[in-house]
Amino acid sequence: MQKITFRSVAALSALGLCLAAMSASAAPRARDLGIPFPGAPGPNDAITDVTGVEVGQTTLIQDADPSSGKGAVRTGVTVIHPLGKLKTDAVAAGFSVINGTGEFTGIHMVDETGLLLGPIGLTGTANIPTVSQSFMDWAARPGYLPKDLVFTHFLPVVGETLDARLNDIFRRALTEKDVFAALNDAKGGPVAEGNVGGGTGMQAYQFKGGIGTASRVVHVGDKTYTVGVILQANNAPRRDLRIAGVPIGEAIKDLLPERGHAAADATSDRSKNSLLIVIATDAPLQVHQLTRLARRAVLGVGRDGSTGGNMSGEFALAFSTTNTTPLEGDPPPRQAISDLDDRPMDALFEATVQAVEEAIVNQLVASDTMVGLNGYKVYGLPHDRVIQILKSHGRLTGVSP
Repeated sequence: MQKITFRSVAALSALGLCLAAMSASAAPRARDLGIPFPGAPGPNDAITDVTGVEVGQTTLIQDADPSSGKGAVRTGVTVIHPLGKLKTDAVAAGFSVINGTGEFTGIHMVDETGLLLGPIGLTGTANIPTVSQSFMDWAARPGYLPKDLVFTHFLPVVGETLDARLNDIFRRALTEKDVFAALNDAKGGPVAEGNVGGGTGMQAYQFKGGIGTASRVVHVGDKTYTVGVILQANNAPRRDLRIAGVPIGEAIKDLLPERGHAAADATSDRSKNSLLIVIATDAPLQVHQLTRLARRAVLGVGRDGSTGGNMSGEFALAFSTTNTTPLEGDPPPRQAISDLDDRPMDALFEATVQAVEEAIVNQLVASDTMVGLNGYKVYGLPHDRVIQILKSHGRLTGVSP
């Protein structure tokens, strides 16, 4: 599911980074710390609990090369196949802009037609051209699509968050080979979180951030539906952070990002921030219902304290794996959930909010301290201190204050 590439000058440094990054696939999760969340997760507590969804990731860790003027590389790409990498059908999709100071390519086509064709990419801002072109070249490879239908994949859906603090974005380290690896190696099952894929060089709440995922299973009458979320977090100041309703950011005022051992002021980080959220469900939702689902993502973000800052580009994309549309021929008979039936829609809205809330905490818990471009250092969330703070508020699972 995750490919890690190391092209390093200093062998010992590279080895240490390699071991740290490989351990990310087995990184602890928020529930492992006893953090309570409402709702029932699926077996992997991941977007891949929605049958058919596959995730692939390529992580790039490279040392600086002073002789050529190239800085450290901390970047990558995360790919989501809504129906798996072998399927070519379109899925119904809806999109919501929380704050539009960012980029999610190919979305005008989704808004116009309500259809999502092909994979979704999450990556660093400067990687969008490479990922977009790679998606087109991957779709055009022999034997995948009929030649007269390749054009349907010429508006790839790729979202960005800026990793320029830890990553030399002008080095352009991500290649088509790296993107193809993520596309081809995508799988179901557990999903690596934290310093991986598109989240490699990100920070959230002025801690190390990255990729997070979660899911919820809901029962409505005799129907069972799954909602899964994956997100790439690079957003919010420290003061905003809340976990399980507790103001963690106000309690942990140290461990701020450093450059050359000089800590930043908690209110001084004016860098561009962003948050990308992808929501999958097997519920047979129509396009307008998926748009409504995407709008609920902001409520999950709010539960973790973020207010969507002025220059924080934040977006949510939702799709359904049911009621697919083949590129050729007529679609099969449609299932539907009535807009007048509150029960399924309310259950799906609640599941979305809960999964987004947990996925944001998962990416913080999984992310490790990282040093990148020009010695810029971002600390991982201190698990022991979070546990103690939650205990003092009586919010840790099975623990009294």
